[in-house]
Amino acid sequence: MSSGRDYEIFVQNLQQALLDSEEFLKHKNIEIERNKKIADNFGILREFDLYWEYELAGVSYKTIIECKDYASKVSVEKIDALIGKIRDIPDLKPVFATKVGYQSGAEAKATNNKIDLLIVREQNESDWYDKDGTPLLKYMNVDIQAQLPVRIIGFHPMIDGHWVKANTDIDITKPLGFESMSNEVFINDLLKNDKFSIHELENRLRNEYRGKYGQHSLNYPCENAYIETPEYSLKLHSLSFEFHVPKPHSIPFTIDLSKELIGVIEYLNKDRKTAIFRENIVRSW
Repeated sequence: MSSGRDYEIFVQNLQQALLDSEEFLKHKNIEIERNKKIADNFGILREFDLYWEYELAGVSYKTIIECKDYASKVSVEKIDALIGKIRDIPDLKPVFATKVGYQSGAEAKATNNKIDLLIVREQNESDWYDKDGTPLLKYMNVDIQAQLPVRIIGFHPMIDGHWVKANTDIDITKPLGFESMSNEVFINDLLKNDKFSIHELENRLRNEYRGKYGQHSLNYPCENAYIETPEYSLKLHSLSFEFHVPKPHSIPFTIDLSKELIGVIEYLNKDRKTAIFRENIVRSW
């Protein structure tokens, strides 16, 4: 962060994500304003770094945050200055934010004047440990198992020659070309009232042979089954096929949660920290 303006935007983004994550506030579409000018009781405009308001049960709640991008702890004089700015503006909730911390006199003065003190900063190594020193989850090792499709590698229909002679004038001594039109070949099992394509058969085999990797062969019962194409519908004498069930493809990767952590808010009055991650994910401890 190179300037006070950058720090204001940093605090604004974290606080906006926090508001958007609050269950009873996220439907109110609260927008945080920067450099908000508010007239006090004497008509004097006072400017505040950040400001937002919302209404709940007919009552308006107004909050301001003064942001100070200091390399050292905030002094009591800075707290006094904020007290002076808000003295003649009723119903404001004052909050102070800085990166490093506050002098003891500043903390006492803020507490006595009901000013919430925040340390809003980027992450450090301490944020990956609980209060009792227990390490928090920082890395997630994920292994995605991609189930590859089953493939039929041999398809052998045998036509019922007696049925063909009795019902058609097709010369079954010549190739019928099933192999070249596999996308249009269907098995119609009238006994089971079941009709399926070769592609559908592969999907069924994937479910039935899950975990049974390697090559397999099957004989399909053909009591009253037909092979159908756009040109033919022929009674089957028998049907056998070979198929291959491939092993799943493993895709391991590691999620580094520290790269998803945008910043941390420490609440000095409450001895609590909140971490703001991308996608408005919030974790407090």
